[in-house]
Amino acid sequence: MSVHPRVREHTESLLPGVIPQEAELTAGTTIEPGRSYGFFTDTTLCIGCKACEVACKEWNELPAEEFKLTGQSYDNTGALSATTWRHVTFVEKISETNGARATDLQPFQSNWLMMSDVCKHCSPAPCLESCPTGALFRTEFDTVVVQQDICNGCGYCVPACPFGVVELNVPDGKAHKCTLCYDRLKGGLEPACAKACPTDSIQFGEIAALHDRARKRVETLHAQGRSDAYLYGAPDTAGATNGIDRLNAFFLLTDRPEVYNLPPAPSLPSRRVLPSLLTGLATMAGIAIAAIVALAGE
Repeated sequence: MSVHPRVREHTESLLPGVIPQEAELTAGTTIEPGRSYGFFTDTTLCIGCKACEVACKEWNELPAEEFKLTGQSYDNTGALSATTWRHVTFVEKISETNGARATDLQPFQSNWLMMSDVCKHCSPAPCLESCPTGALFRTEFDTVVVQQDICNGCGYCVPACPFGVVELNVPDGKAHKCTLCYDRLKGGLEPACAKACPTDSIQFGEIAALHDRARKRVETLHAQGRSDAYLYGAPDTAGATNGIDRLNAFFLLTDRPEVYNLPPAPSLPSRRVLPSLLTGLATMAGIAIAAIVALAGE
């Protein structure tokens, strides 16, 4: 029987016995080691309620940010941080392209763009490649997690992340970021943020299934006249990333990545080492040659 991915109909009034995998009921997904799991975030469905932020903080026991607005739209967290692993971006588009005040509302979210940002759990992951202690590791669910008892706070992972996700926490001096609810996955539970999302903007599941679902969603939006809808971070799509094969947390966007504070072409720092080295050597060689020529002319 085909059912909504977050709902299972039952013929009995009470569930028979213990539920081995709650994610089957809430996300239509069976969680098994050895498979790749992640998030598909459909920004056209986000209403900015921040239920995902609250659920993330409650489950992971993360402290609240300062209770004040940033002054940049309706936002009180501002960005991802060591203590904010989910952040709802509010982008208020109030001007036309010529700079005049907007007079016609756009379809769907009017002049608002909203997106729940999170760690992308990249494959391959720049932060993992830069970690010298092995504190960052790839789990049996193809997600990336920081082991706090191994992290020495060197901070190499912070500049390595092209999305600005990883941050050192001042009180303990260690790196922190989203774990994709690793502890919940091991218990067969859907991640807290996706389970709390009231509009299914955040959808959890196996990556291959999410890619298929996301492509169908783009086709639907195109048929409705939203030709600007595309996928960011999914392979073989208009918004495929540069140098990072796949984002296990990918997005459906309707504007340029920069508008959502996402890099247009994220890449692995390790792939920039050789070009940078060769450039440096060429510069030193040029200086040496110039010095030789100068001395020979005296």
